[in-house]
Amino acid sequence: MRYAIVIEQAEGNYSAYVPDLPGCIATGNTIEEVETQIRDAIAFHLEGLREDGIPLPRPASRVEYVEIAA
Repeated sequence: MRYAIVIEQAEGNYSAYVPDLPGCIATGNTIEEVETQIRDAIAFHLEGLREDGIPLPRPASRVEYVEIAA
């Protein structure tokens, strides 16, 4: 499965979340670190759902960019 992630820059680090997996979040000092952390968080989140017998949410979010003249 392929889940969309959102990475945001915070004051001193980066944070990431997965719109299709509520509560699945991660932080890191760099974009590369937060990407690694969110991959681990997704795996852990899905493992927990499986262990609890909860069906895995199908990826539904779409990511698009909109260009706007500055």
